[in-house]
Amino acid sequence: MHLTPKDEDRLLLFLAAELARKHRAAGLALSYAEARALIADEVVQAARAGANVADAAAHGARVLTDDDVLPGVRTLLGSVQVEAFFADGQKLVTVHDAIGPGNRSAEELAVIPGEVFPAEGDLELNGGRPTATVTVENTGDRPIQVGSHFHFFETNRALRFDRRSAYGMRLDIPSGTAVRFEPGEAQVVSLTSYGGERLVIGQNDVTNAPTDTPASEELMTSMHALGFLDAGT
Repeated sequence: MHLTPKDEDRLLLFLAAELARKHRAAGLALSYAEARALIADEVVQAARAGANVADAAAHGARVLTDDDVLPGVRTLLGSVQVEAFFADGQKLVTVHDAIGPGNRSAEELAVIPGEVFPAEGDLELNGGRPTATVTVENTGDRPIQVGSHFHFFETNRALRFDRRSAYGMRLDIPSGTAVRFEPGEAQVVSLTSYGGERLVIGQNDVTNAPTDTPASEELMTSMHALGFLDAGT
């Protein structure tokens, strides 16, 4: 028997849904994967039986409640999307709030797998490190976004600021975040020094050296020759 990839996907979904149905019939609470498979399979079946997109989605939202699944599954699941075949072709069906409310108590519903309970108090970022404040002007014609750990000294050529003050520095913002500089606008940003060995490699291929001493005159001359705008002296 020859099966297309779509046929194989449909059979896999059906098998997972059948396992969910078996567990549900035995009174077992469904896992995340089982709940998702069962709802998706019911939507596909409804489409095959002649339902339109809205009716198939509404049917999928009625399949399970909080009482049918393990604690926290409703929160994790959110919505379910599945490609279903209707009389007029294949369409993507989205079931919002795929698991409805049941009869569980507020304490049971408060259990959210993976939830983080932070300790009291504030966390000081980059405490004790040297800092600097620079005014940055975007002279370009498009927005420029700079990530938290980019060596600010050698950031985009179109940004005009005191480059020497930014040597060995990065934005003093949480890791993984960024600052956006709009065209023609100037804003003040805070910088902090790198930790560890303070070795900067790559980036715009300008420094490629430890940054624990001030920028050399040779490096500054090279920066200017490469077209990096500088508001410093």
